[in-house]
Amino acid sequence: MKKKEHLPMYGVGPLYVAVIIGLTVLGIVFSKANIIPDIRFSAVSVILRILGIFLIVCGVYLWYAAVVKEKIDDGIVENKLVTTGVYGWVRNPIYSAFIFFCTGALLICGNICLLVLPFVYWGFLTVLMKHTEEKWLTELYGDEYTEYCKRVNRCIPWKRKECNFNGR
Repeated sequence: MKKKEHLPMYGVGPLYVAVIIGLTVLGIVFSKANIIPDIRFSAVSVILRILGIFLIVCGVYLWYAAVVKEKIDDGIVENKLVTTGVYGWVRNPIYSAFIFFCTGALLICGNICLLVLPFVYWGFLTVLMKHTEEKWLTELYGDEYTEYCKRVNRCIPWKRKECNFNGR
């Protein structure tokens, strides 16, 4: 990519989101139809529902923070690497938002067998990002993006401590 070009407006995002939403819906439908085993632990069902609601709320907030507050579309059009706000906590907050939302829906469903799917979502995101957007961003922003990757996780929001090697 040339410096004057910018990333595609949507990249591989719609594909990723469609796949994980589709897997979530199929998992829940197959669970309810007894096509896959429906294993539940009644002792933790309320906890799973509360955690599911919490993850859905977190997912909605992450999406809002990435799209509306940080105006990611403007950053793409202006060819600017956005590293502020929620992008200082996670490199792909929009995709993370959908992981949280879908995982929340699975937790609310309550079938323990479906809890393998969030690991599938994470693996799919990792492979997809390494082979598409991360390559594009490295070509476009070089060392700036490489350093950003060292500081910020790909899909799990986490504020890393800055290292201080001055003996403190």
